Amino acid sequence: MKISIVTVCHNAASTIEECLQSVAGQSYHDVEHIVIDGASTDGTMEIIDKYRDQLAVVVSEPDRGIYDAMNKGIGEASGDVIGTLNADDWYADTNVLARVAETFKSDDRLEAVYGDLVYVAKDDPTRIIRYWKSRPYKEGLFEHGWMPAHPTFFVRSDVYRRYGLFDLEFMIQSDFELTMRFMAVNKIVTRYLPGVMVRMRMGGVTNNSVRNVIDGNIEAYRACRKNGLDVSPLFIARKMLSRIPQFLNRSRAPD
Repeated sequence: MKISIVTVCHNAASTIEECLQSVAGQSYHDVEHIVIDGASTDGTMEIIDKYRDQLAVVVSEPDRGIYDAMNKGIGEASGDVIGTLNADDWYADTNVLARVAETFKSDDRLEAVYGDLVYVAKDDPTRIIRYWKSRPYKEGLFEHGWMPAHPTFFVRSDVYRRYGLFDLEFMIQSDFELTMRFMAVNKIVTRYLPGVMVRMRMGGVTNNSVRNVIDGNIEAYRACRKNGLDVSPLFIARKMLSRIPQFLNRSRAPD
């Protein structure tokens, strides 16, 4: 079983190397790593070039944002399963992809798996700020603002062919819209794998300002309405409040 990992980046010279090393260091080796760069100007490509022999595809050109770049990467993928790992992220241990592959191989019905994620301080990756502990999916979760942590979301490639790519109408919360469309609308078969899969630095597009947090939650509300989910304007408040336990539970996250 081949796993395709899509990494998108733009001016990520300070973090991209750790991301690339994380994928290259996985114990599972039937992996293709695809890097889509948005025409970086800060030395990102020079770092990527050092790892060319470990990368299946490298593209560097202007794009229309993160999700446009992800769609390009998915279009390049030839794996049975596709995951994404952002330039600020890295896998929590060397066996993450082995665990994902073993789970898919154990059940042909499975169409996606996902796990937990921790946010760490931008200047100190050993300090956990937020612990995104997920749960098995059940009907109604998306209507309350829940979603799986997208960097831990691994999907069979044919799911993208059947149900589509990232919707570029949503510039901040397209990952919410996509996972909702797959799980709540089209009801793909998923499994939650307890345990931290990914470590993510604080400061990404969705959480780098109060304005982006608010705009993102408005987008998520619009995404629910577009896909026919029954939500009220209270959804926005519920979604924001649902994140509070992730900060309170950070002390329970594994080192």
